[in-house]
Amino acid sequence: MPVEMKRSARGPIRPARDEARRWYELLHMGRTLDEKAPNYLKQGLGWSYHAPNAGHDGIQLALGLTFRPGRDYLFPYYRDLTTCLAAGLTVDEILLNGLSKADDVASGGRHMSNHFAKASIGIQNTSSAVANHAQHAAGLGRAVAFYERDAIVYCSVGESSTSEGYFYEAVNGASHERLPVIFVVQDNGYGISVPKAEQTANEFASDNFSGFKNLLIVHCDGTDVFDSFRAMREAVEFVRAGRGAVLVHARCVRIGSHSNSDRQDLYRSPEELAAAKAADPLPKFVERALSEGFLTADDIHEIEARNKQRYEEAADRVRVAPDPDPRTIFDHLVPEAWTPTAWPEGQPDGSGPEWSLLQAINETLKAEFRLNPDTFLWGQDVANKEKGGVFNVTKGMQQEFGAKRVHNAPLAEDYIMGTADGFSRLDDKIRLVIEGAEFADYFWPAAEQMVEMSHEYWRTNGAFSPNVTVRLASGGYIGGGLYHSQNIEGWLTTLPGLRVVTPAFADDAAGLLRTAMRSRGLTVFLEPKHLYNLPAARAHVPEAFAVPFGKARVRRAGRDLTIVSYGTAVHFALEAAELLAKEGTEAEVIDLRSLVPMDLESVLASVRRTSRVLVAHEDKVHGGFGGEIASQIQAEAFVWLDAPIGRVGSTFTPVGFNRILERAILPNTEKVLKAAKQVLAF
Repeated sequence: MPVEMKRSARGPIRPARDEARRWYELLHMGRTLDEKAPNYLKQGLGWSYHAPNAGHDGIQLALGLTFRPGRDYLFPYYRDLTTCLAAGLTVDEILLNGLSKADDVASGGRHMSNHFAKASIGIQNTSSAVANHAQHAAGLGRAVAFYERDAIVYCSVGESSTSEGYFYEAVNGASHERLPVIFVVQDNGYGISVPKAEQTANEFASDNFSGFKNLLIVHCDGTDVFDSFRAMREAVEFVRAGRGAVLVHARCVRIGSHSNSDRQDLYRSPEELAAAKAADPLPKFVERALSEGFLTADDIHEIEARNKQRYEEAADRVRVAPDPDPRTIFDHLVPEAWTPTAWPEGQPDGSGPEWSLLQAINETLKAEFRLNPDTFLWGQDVANKEKGGVFNVTKGMQQEFGAKRVHNAPLAEDYIMGTADGFSRLDDKIRLVIEGAEFADYFWPAAEQMVEMSHEYWRTNGAFSPNVTVRLASGGYIGGGLYHSQNIEGWLTTLPGLRVVTPAFADDAAGLLRTAMRSRGLTVFLEPKHLYNLPAARAHVPEAFAVPFGKARVRRAGRDLTIVSYGTAVHFALEAAELLAKEGTEAEVIDLRSLVPMDLESVLASVRRTSRVLVAHEDKVHGGFGGEIASQIQAEAFVWLDAPIGRVGSTFTPVGFNRILERAILPNTEKVLKAAKQVLAF
């Protein structure tokens, strides 16, 4: 419950006796757990990562009690033990997390200890990448504002985390949109061993944001419970008035080392450590509580004795609690996808209008947006008057569905991804389509969030799934050169928990996009830009056509050679197969459509008939996804092979800008035909 406080003649707040007892109960229990944690590591029982929170107690108590369980949202960081205890985690739940037990409500032992969460009351599971959850907080704040929820989003970080670029992006976005987000910066002076003076020129990192409009910066003494409550109250009042976001900068001390893998005596003097100990928030609170009559000495002794008993009883229960079952490692890897009942094999019937691949994407986006009012789209340059992206794929979307559902994002790819992650946390019914970057080549700033989102469903033990479709225009053949011609599926397909699909024809573009937008989980939808308006990629698209994930499509039947391909290279494979047919050789062309999951069975069935395989794709052969395809074929169908598996793709070079260089680097029909003949000649 939110804290009720009265003003005092001697200070900004004066708690009632029952409230003061509750405060000390939480402060003392938080410190008890904090001090007990290293013992579990010494005994080999767990808690192998522990970041002590002693010295942060004041601001953590105020933050945790200001948070309203089941209504607000809290993104803690790894030092927020007392915050989470005050916010609603039980002693058992804290210990279960520390010992990485199966019943840990944060992750079931899948995530690092000291990373506390409880989705059922709004405490979010955050990663070990410091401050990347700031973007999730901004995205969730946007969702709270859109759906007009009575909620505030709290995001807690250390002061050194403000140096991360994505923290700047989050504060910039939250202030620009006046989002109901309160960022709490717990400043203990160090980023592990690095003093904050080496992080930024300002004494207090939050002052770096002083020029931001619609942003209130509140400073407080984080070792003082009362001043911390004062700061949190000011922050809440500002947010509730709709004036913007808030940065609460709490000056703390770090009494212990950064973590149990750190030795602070190597970089902090005995005098500095003694000064930190002297600023301990607990005795400071007790002294004031006794002097002002909030508590009595008997209250203090009674609370401490009861806490000791509560801890011992919880420790006994948790010590014998079950460990995670290794047989569950594949559980909650990827949410179950939506399965089209009308098109179970993803094979069109030839009906519907004939569209280009670009038209198919645009029309499918609009159809799904009309069907589901909880669908949203944003990205860079996706909705500016009559323009809809650099290729006009989203043309007309904002005009029909409004600026709140379809809008531009700042030029910050990481923020585009991170806010999608946060926005989707409000309700599982929400579906997001984001243009991760104007070209796939520019996606690298968002790579951190892609990794983050790919393992969130697994890391949270199924508690949260980012239901996001990431659109990326990929590939070359447009004379774009560096940063406009790359393919990145070779990297994307290494991330467990991520689906990767890419169409070669308009009908599959519509079908794969529809399935992605209706499914739970994270899907990357790669759009070969060369095919947007290519006549050969046009196709009739049936109404509500859908393609299930993991279903390949035989584009041409054959008996002598299997060519496995996807995206732009499918067209080269088909053209090469036509030329081979004129010479009496029949090649079967399989269009994977879906890379992860991949329809290996259809590929193997073809290989068993033809006994020869060529893998063709646009990306580089070196390190490309074709190597994975070839490896799986070799492992499962070696006895059927009459020749080594062939591979054709780009050279191991960047893509040159001059068309002469581009032609030398990228694959084409001639190169596919040559590679096919080599496999056939073996």
